[in-house]
Amino acid sequence: MSHAQHTAAARPSGQTAVVLVLGLAAMVVSMMQTLVVPILGIIQSELDATTANVSWVTTATLLSAAVFTPLLGRFGDMHGKKPTLVGVLLVMIAGSVLAATTTSLTWLIVGRVMQGAATAIFPLALSVLREEIKPEKLHGAMALVSGTLAFGSGLALVGAGLLTQGSDPDYHRVFWLAVVLAVVALVGVLFVVPASRSKTGGRTDWLGALTLALLLVLLLLPISQGHEWGWTSGRTLGSFAAAVVMVGVWVFTETRVKEPMVDMKMFTHRPVLFTNLAGLLLGFAMFAQFIGVSYLVQMPEQLAGYGFGASVLDASVVYLLPTTLVSLVGAQFGGVLVRRIGARATLAAGACFGVVGFAWLTLAHDTTASVIGAGMVVGLAISFGYASMPALIVASVPAHQTGIANGINSISRSVGSAVASAMITSLLASKTIKLPAGMPALPEESQFTLSFAIAGAAFALVTVVALLGLKAAHAPRTQVLRKVAESETPSAAGSAPEKVSVSEKASSADATL
Repeated sequence: MSHAQHTAAARPSGQTAVVLVLGLAAMVVSMMQTLVVPILGIIQSELDATTANVSWVTTATLLSAAVFTPLLGRFGDMHGKKPTLVGVLLVMIAGSVLAATTTSLTWLIVGRVMQGAATAIFPLALSVLREEIKPEKLHGAMALVSGTLAFGSGLALVGAGLLTQGSDPDYHRVFWLAVVLAVVALVGVLFVVPASRSKTGGRTDWLGALTLALLLVLLLLPISQGHEWGWTSGRTLGSFAAAVVMVGVWVFTETRVKEPMVDMKMFTHRPVLFTNLAGLLLGFAMFAQFIGVSYLVQMPEQLAGYGFGASVLDASVVYLLPTTLVSLVGAQFGGVLVRRIGARATLAAGACFGVVGFAWLTLAHDTTASVIGAGMVVGLAISFGYASMPALIVASVPAHQTGIANGINSISRSVGSAVASAMITSLLASKTIKLPAGMPALPEESQFTLSFAIAGAAFALVTVVALLGLKAAHAPRTQVLRKVAESETPSAAGSAPEKVSVSEKASSADATL
């Protein structure tokens, strides 16, 4: 039975269960990114670590995600999505148990490296959706799964705050929460997600994976540690220079390998190139909102002259959770818009909401209602962006490259988030209020204003990318959906899908855009 016939015959309830399970798995992924942010101070105190050393608890996960996401996304395309999903979840569970039981900073960082591999779940989930969901329902399903990313980030903040309340907080409880959720996701994948019907097979491009891993580490390491090392230090500048060299080495390697991990044509294909640029900008803006609002509301008004003196838990529940809830609900509307007006127009609409939200934050962040309201507008922008980008990627690459293409897009968002974290932290530290000796330095309010303005500019650039970088649609959407379905249909019963080049898929991509 062909893929189109199979999906047409599939029970809607079965498809719904697959979407919900994959949404849960994706939510667990995003939780790993923000889970430790509220508890870094607790970890530093309990393990008697320096600020520089404890920062590796977050950096290790970022680097691990960057290395493993493209490799495992490609591995899933080649050898099957379900077994790869199961393997990744098992590694994540093991890493979470290690983090929940250790009292050593070294082993905690090892556990965080293992948790970072879970980031590959998201592109794998989108590959499963492309294979299992009927074309007319695909964009909505991808929007729901994508929407759980923002929701998971907020849920992790709230969970970490609740689990570390009291006079004697224990950060280990937070990692046990990760264990429980990952186990539930694993059980769901084992019993609900069907086995892959199409595998490309082939050899794993280990040399390409190694050179890409080195490139990403050399790029992300100075971005995440530059504030500690110094932006003009030899280590920072040397790492950036080495990353530039590794770009050439990686491209040279991939153009010489018979079965490369990443098809270089993917990067020159206009829709993929500009969608990844939009992903980088969206990741930057999203993390800028998270960090900026979190720090802003915790500022003590009696000392700084602004802020709300909120606790970590209040910052998460009162100020950031509404943004994540709007993101989850808005993702469903984003999926509808993708089907009705196209992914390109949905991305542009979301970016416009982002400009409005950050303009609101820039000009009026002196009341609780204003900060929450502006954050909800930004949350809507994020949800529309998350709903549109997977649709843009899926329509722009052949089925056998879905995992790796979405993996690269995930990395672009991670790079944007890392840049935002480094830039906003540096901006807030660059101008501080003069306080009595012995008191911690507090940033001037103007630095928050500048941070929000920069994030708004990032959304403005997303609008430009959507309207000018991505080509307009001309073909009927029903024709596009038919082309997507046909591109995923095996050439013969039981055989792997025919490998279609990126350039050959361009006409279908342009229609969906």
